[in-house]
Amino acid sequence: MNTGPGRLLVAVYGLFTLAAGARAAVQIATRFADAPLAYLLSAVAAGVYGVLTVALARDARRTAMAACLVELAGVLVVGALSLADPAAFPRATVWSGFGSGYGFVPLLLPLIGLAWIFGRRRAE
Repeated sequence: MNTGPGRLLVAVYGLFTLAAGARAAVQIATRFADAPLAYLLSAVAAGVYGVLTVALARDARRTAMAACLVELAGVLVVGALSLADPAAFPRATVWSGFGSGYGFVPLLLPLIGLAWIFGRRRAE
């Protein structure tokens, strides 16, 4: 995973870990009462991204696959709920609207991650 596309995937997940984590930390520290669910979900997303960053960097495929599946489930569930019941999400999370606030990258990342993991398994 330390070359080419794998290295890029690790970098993107690292960037999302920092972005989502910093955003969640500021929101929880300054405006938690405004939207606790949304802000906690952003913190969960940051945690999942962090696990993925480390798992991909260390070539821990099972952990990376499990984290990708958790991420994909989170994006799909939170994305659907945020559209079905916008009042439940008065502030956006990383996964709201299927990651629309981040250019839908949160929806694409777990699919790319899973494809990378499965593609590497077949290549070996």
